[in-house]
Amino acid sequence: MKNKKVIFEDWGLTDYRQAWDRQEEIFGATVQLKTELRNRSLAIAAGDGTAQEDILTPNYLIFCEHPHVYTLGKSGNAEHLLLDEQGLKEKNAVYYPINRGGDITYHGPGQIVSYPILDLDNFFTDIHLYLRTLEEAVMLTMAEYGLKGERYPGYTGVWLDADNEQARKICAMGVRCSRWVTMHGLAFNVNTNLDYFKNIVPCGIDDKAVTSMQQELRNEVDINEVKQILKHHISVLFGMEMIG
Repeated sequence: MKNKKVIFEDWGLTDYRQAWDRQEEIFGATVQLKTELRNRSLAIAAGDGTAQEDILTPNYLIFCEHPHVYTLGKSGNAEHLLLDEQGLKEKNAVYYPINRGGDITYHGPGQIVSYPILDLDNFFTDIHLYLRTLEEAVMLTMAEYGLKGERYPGYTGVWLDADNEQARKICAMGVRCSRWVTMHGLAFNVNTNLDYFKNIVPCGIDDKAVTSMQQELRNEVDINEVKQILKHHISVLFGMEMIG
């Protein structure tokens, strides 16, 4: 039995470390529940347990923004951070090596960070399809503002002019998945201060630009409106029943 209900939470501007800890807590509890349910099913199949009321794993979709922070994925290169300790202080930024996939990226105010903590057994067990579906949600959101988001062959995330030398990235992605439970997610530049990307080699790619909706549209965008549109497209594409 699949649970399509998804609890939506907007954490607002949240310290990265606090958000990471909250993610880990939800993620860990879901993985533990899945393990317990699997062991119970095996016991019942072996005749060592009794059937009980169905218990379903929960799903969460979290939106937030972060104060200035650089994060490095487990497959990344620490040399892609171009600031030392003093440089980080001057930029009022912090740095964390973390347990998602991907290389280094920046999070800051004006950027929608989305953390889907989903049990993909409730939707589909295909991590590549999962990433492509998140990309599609961002592209559909951009289209409502007249922007053409595209995929760049060989890379995750969403780009503009992906087929030529003007390619520039507007949304980065990096996820972790264990027992088909996901965490981390995407970072979508809406009104982001792009100068902060000059202090890193974004996602380990040193020959491509980074952009934002504000830069492309030449004016500040209502980030809360963008959140609502993105939330809608994610819910439709995944077939979610959104709560909250």
